[in-house]
Amino acid sequence: MQSVEYKIEKTIKSKPRGSLLFPEDFSQKGSAESVRKALQNLKEKGIIKSVAHGIYVRPIIDEYIGEVLPTAEEVAKAIAKRDRIKLVPTGAYALHALGLSTQIPLKLVFLTDGAPRTIEVGKRTIKLKKTTPRNLKARGEISSLVIQALREIGKDNVTAEEQGKIIGLLQKEDPADLKYDISLAPEWIRRIMKQAVYD
Repeated sequence: MQSVEYKIEKTIKSKPRGSLLFPEDFSQKGSAESVRKALQNLKEKGIIKSVAHGIYVRPIIDEYIGEVLPTAEEVAKAIAKRDRIKLVPTGAYALHALGLSTQIPLKLVFLTDGAPRTIEVGKRTIKLKKTTPRNLKARGEISSLVIQALREIGKDNVTAEEQGKIIGLLQKEDPADLKYDISLAPEWIRRIMKQAVYD
């Protein structure tokens, strides 16, 4: 009879290194308690590492820098996929994601339709903030980031340089998605976004 730990270890080793692992992934292998214990044992043996509470990884090994752990961004994406929730980057993280800020934010704030929570990933924090469905309706990846980034900058603080960069980025967005997302934006943001369509 194979132990729960053996079965879980075998499954983990069949996945590519760097794959994020949640206890729920192994619910077919045993009870919640036996899965939790098995993951704890595998962590103590050094087979997997804990990335955040209840999230593990079998690290990628780089020949120069050794273990490579997933980024906070990758953890956030994995949580969204697992929980089937939508995440929209906001605040300083939206500015950084668009290249409007070179500062790497230690706190990643996302609007979500899932449960609000805070997850610690090393020195960084993922904060999920519950929001209204309207704030998550944007379809385009670039345009939804632009709406949040402009909200962060503020109506009267957008520089000509920032506006130029934003218009350039929006011109790479799918035109149908862009037009749809413009209709969702506040009036002052809409005026900036429209320049990417009608210029």
